[in-house]
Amino acid sequence: MTYCVGMKIDRGLVFMSDTRTNAGVDNISTFRKMRIWEQPGERVVVLMSAGNLATTQAVVSLLDERTKAAAERAPTLLEAPSMFQIARIVGDTVKEVIAQSAPAGQTADAAFNASFILGGQVKGSEPRLFMIYPEGNFVECSDDTPFFQIGETKYGKPIIVRAYDRAMSFAETVKLLMVSFDSTLKSNLSVGLPLDLAFYEKDSFKIGLKRRIGADDPYYRSVSEGWSDALKTAFQSLPDFVE
Repeated sequence: MTYCVGMKIDRGLVFMSDTRTNAGVDNISTFRKMRIWEQPGERVVVLMSAGNLATTQAVVSLLDERTKAAAERAPTLLEAPSMFQIARIVGDTVKEVIAQSAPAGQTADAAFNASFILGGQVKGSEPRLFMIYPEGNFVECSDDTPFFQIGETKYGKPIIVRAYDRAMSFAETVKLLMVSFDSTLKSNLSVGLPLDLAFYEKDSFKIGLKRRIGADDPYYRSVSEGWSDALKTAFQSLPDFVE
């Protein structure tokens, strides 16, 4: 299992993912689930993955290899004219990989399933954010749905829904995501540190911040402990309905 969030705010896009993968309690590993492609001044593409590790790694490797051998497969992530076309490329690659792994055909609950969050900006258009499903189709975020989650989503979603504001600063967005991830980490052992964080400022065409957050990160610890203390205080202040 994993947990990844991509969020759109007025200032740009923010991405956060955990790094834990497991095939049982005795087989836990750490793998990066966020991949970034940049052409400074022209485009930024960020892809996060959840699901079968072999599938997600194969998809990312194919996408990356094809950017280096564009003559063999065009357009690539670095040549497509829009984020919508990039989403189509990723979706087609997902279908291609799964078809090779599961010739009988892919279903949403198949062993080879994988889902992705794709975000970025191509010069001449606005930043865009997509969620790509195991079947290769996708949806785009909107004002009504300004963020996407993949993986273990249920524990971290309530805080985002309650506190999200599109006018938030990057610092406020990072704090919100840290609370969301902290809630998930404390609720599900299949999601774990370290976390990967990246934010992209609109029209900058470069990643503004890329950072790995471990258990010893002082800011993460401060947010985690502060959130726990706030919940305890709120609980203790509730009226006592039982004598």
